[in-house]
Amino acid sequence: MTSSTRSAASPEAALASAPAVSAVIPVLNEELNLEELHARVRKALESTGRKWEIVYIDDGSTDGSLDLLRKFAESEARVHVIEFSRNYGQHAAVFAGLANSTGEIVVTLDADLQNPPEEIPRLVAKMEEGFDVVGTRRKNRKDPLFRRLASRAVNRMTGGGMSDYGCMLRAYRRHVVEQIGRCRELSSFVPVLANQFAKKTAEIEVEHEARRRGATKYGLRKLIDLQFDLMTGFSVLPLRLMTLFGGLVAASAMGLGLFLLVMRLVKGSEWAQFGVFTLFAVLFLMVGLLFASLGVLGEYIGRIYGEVRGRPRYVVRRIHGGNAP
Repeated sequence: MTSSTRSAASPEAALASAPAVSAVIPVLNEELNLEELHARVRKALESTGRKWEIVYIDDGSTDGSLDLLRKFAESEARVHVIEFSRNYGQHAAVFAGLANSTGEIVVTLDADLQNPPEEIPRLVAKMEEGFDVVGTRRKNRKDPLFRRLASRAVNRMTGGGMSDYGCMLRAYRRHVVEQIGRCRELSSFVPVLANQFAKKTAEIEVEHEARRRGATKYGLRKLIDLQFDLMTGFSVLPLRLMTLFGGLVAASAMGLGLFLLVMRLVKGSEWAQFGVFTLFAVLFLMVGLLFASLGVLGEYIGRIYGEVRGRPRYVVRRIHGGNAP
């Protein structure tokens, strides 16, 4: 079973009962944070004065997270839980949450409480000024240095007028969410993808808190994978740089070879040894960069291979709560 959208009894009934705001929250082993998270998110949504729903996505948790999420769904019809068959990653979980949300405004946020849920009303208010996407910028960020450096690299690679794509506390208009749902690529980055379909975007500054409980799910390996997803999914610049580099190296090698030949003819045998060591240095440099370029090319090819196999982005084991069967 792949991603499925909840259905209502009729289009009229769906329109009448549809929430104005949906909160989409991916969860992976956040048992220690969920009770507080749920209470704070509910309070924040209530403060908007609009109909709301919460869509949790259990991304293959191995602790007690799923049991808590099911309890939330059983106690309140406005809470829905999408249970994955295994861990598929944060962005696959966000895709599933977006597909199963029904609000005109959809807010995404992490479950670790580093992005305070109390910021949700500010995003909703900004969206109602007529924006299609509202991003956020974390002030006084409480993450480790390597996380901040990785995030800075992501922002520079993506551009697009926003300065903090790594912050998942964001809001999207329904038509943007629907366009995102039509994209079938396996490796993608939702905040950047959403900007491809938005006419008016904005970014506001929000608070950021240190993680108080549990461990981060974004280690060095996942951050590297994310960098490659961004690079291969939204830019061909690395391939163009490889072509440019190849041309420059070829021209430089020809120039260096001509220079050494002239100096050998002019200066004699004293230049022979110097020329050999120079050529070795250039050779090692070219071989190293060649392998690096092959690695970049391999990342593109590997992702193309993943796409053409046509495997699902995620598999939903069960949906709990609401109108789920």
